[in-house]
Amino acid sequence: MNYPNGIKKEYKLSTSNRGMNLETDINETNIYYRDNNIAVIYKKPTPITINKVDYKSRVDAIITEAHFKTPSTTDYNGVYKGMYIDFEAKETRKEYFPLANIHAHQIKHLNQIKDCGGIGFIIVRFVLKGETYLLTIECLNDFLNTSKRKSIPIEYFKEKGYVIKEGFKPYLDYLKIIDDIRSDTNKWKKITMLEKTTLKIKLIIK
Repeated sequence: MNYPNGIKKEYKLSTSNRGMNLETDINETNIYYRDNNIAVIYKKPTPITINKVDYKSRVDAIITEAHFKTPSTTDYNGVYKGMYIDFEAKETRKEYFPLANIHAHQIKHLNQIKDCGGIGFIIVRFVLKGETYLLTIECLNDFLNTSKRKSIPIEYFKEKGYVIKEGFKPYLDYLKIIDDIRSDTNKWKKITMLEKTTLKIKLIIK
């Protein structure tokens, strides 16, 4: 990390708790992204209203009573290569992801991100399997629209999602998945445009 007056200081990421908690892994990965000017992504603070504070001294105050001000949207947001990123992160100890673990207003929020040109997705870790997947909001919508199940089986994540492989620096490089998705999307757009152009030529010839 660079400081004023040419002072340089290296931030050392802790490896002792890696793989133990998804939030910790994502937070450490985000620190690596920021320190290396790859992306600026933060965990969102939960909005609360403070009702009561215990002032033990002028410099020591403890919040003793508070409530959530508004329903939280998603866990993380930020910017990567000029793209707005927004996502929710969840863990499950089952071989499926209960839909009760993600709320309707969070899904609505991710769809609004998508509609405005941003990238919305969820990251789910299957703890007992030791596997972590990224599922785009488009694929989540597809499941919700075509299935009556109250949970998403791990097989769907394997088929439609992207496994996030663990590494060293960064530990959970989920932005590589975003690069892969955008590359696939661009290829699909080019193929679609080519097909449309070919169809127009055929119609003109006829």
